[in-house]
Amino acid sequence: MIIPVKPWRSLLLVGPTGSGKSPLGSELERRGLYGRRCVHFDFGANLRSIAADPGTWPDLTAEEVADIRDSLATGALFEDRDRPMVIKILEAFLKERAVAERDLLVLNGLPRHRDQAEGLAGIIAVEAVVELDADETVVRARMRLDPDGDRAGRADDAPGAVERRLAEYRARTCPLIDHFIEQGAGILVIPVTATMTAGEMFDRLAALWTEDAGRFSC
Repeated sequence: MIIPVKPWRSLLLVGPTGSGKSPLGSELERRGLYGRRCVHFDFGANLRSIAADPGTWPDLTAEEVADIRDSLATGALFEDRDRPMVIKILEAFLKERAVAERDLLVLNGLPRHRDQAEGLAGIIAVEAVVELDADETVVRARMRLDPDGDRAGRADDAPGAVERRLAEYRARTCPLIDHFIEQGAGILVIPVTATMTAGEMFDRLAALWTEDAGRFSC
């Protein structure tokens, strides 16, 4: 298990399901940001990997795997009682990807609400939040058009599941923005259209941000 000397410097992607967080995270990992290596932690992708092949995650118990499968099926968010499992998944990722102190950890899908953010405060230090601003009409259009080709085979894109995730986002994830403002993080808002690609989102992000003494500021 990795016990970092200080919290990992992180960039949090926030946006409703289908807004383009995963493609943007992959684009950041591919291109880096201001000469820094970006490492994309896609929590949802990790959960789907665990559910499909739990044998590759030996540190997780059978009960934890069952909880993960239930979360994927129902859209239920993980709560404070699930923190040890969430930390195991994150730390296994950090170890596998050999994340270094100067790297920027791009968080996608974690934390999803204030309690998670507070519970992970000793492990991650969110320096900035990128909000992908997309209303429900845009979300549905993006799922249909799939501008980055990442939605194929997503069982959790069924209409009922999408409605639940959108409601959870409005109720529990949106308040994270105010939480990180209180913590002093920079906030950047990228208006997302139905056809906007990850490359276009990256260009918009790079245009909005500057680097100052190793930190990011609006």
